[in-house]
Amino acid sequence: MKKLTLLFIVLLCATKVVNAQNWAGGIDDGSYNWGYTFQYISAEYKIWKNPNWRDPYSDANDDPRSFNSISSKPTPGFAIGFVANGKITNNVDGRFTPTLVFSDRIMDYTYAGSDEIVSKKTQATMIDMPLSLKLKSNRLMNFRAYVLGGLKYSVDMASKKKQSNIDILDEQEKNLRNKRNFLSYEAGAGMDFYFPFFKMSTEVKVSHSFKDIIIHENTVFANPIEKAKLRHFTFSLFFE
Repeated sequence: MKKLTLLFIVLLCATKVVNAQNWAGGIDDGSYNWGYTFQYISAEYKIWKNPNWRDPYSDANDDPRSFNSISSKPTPGFAIGFVANGKITNNVDGRFTPTLVFSDRIMDYTYAGSDEIVSKKTQATMIDMPLSLKLKSNRLMNFRAYVLGGLKYSVDMASKKKQSNIDILDEQEKNLRNKRNFLSYEAGAGMDFYFPFFKMSTEVKVSHSFKDIIIHENTVFANPIEKAKLRHFTFSLFFE
């Protein structure tokens, strides 16, 4: 009798495990699936300075001053978008995740002999179009881990609405301008969690533009910079 009871308990547990593995309605069994995403973004520049970046700007309207430092601090933003996931093999997916991104980029300048910080903010409303490969582990009940990497094409939809530096006479009021579109590479990792009617994924990712995104105008704030690439750190929630 005890053996029969023990066998019944084992079969009951096995049945629960099997049922748990069917959560999310076999979403990974189809050729493709859809969903949406919410993202938190931290944006910053990676800066390369010219050898003479400390030299005063000779065409400034006021008394020329030397820079003491140029830096970029991480600035928060957010994005919303969609995900289209195509199954290539049981452990490889192709993903296209177009998103609408609202993000600022800030460059901070300090002058020699002064504690004053001059911040130049570039506001951007971007459409990001990442295309990536997702390499995923075998499913363990209602959990799966993955890594991914790919390319991202970005377009600034608000660039034409921004005021041109040509219309500003005061050198200290001129902002840094960024290129309207650019290409980035990105890599990340995440976890899939399976629920009865959907799959939720948490993901962290870093992206880095291939090229300089600064427009190098002859201004006091652009001249010291040899190049500046854009770096994004992204935390995402996906629902599929």
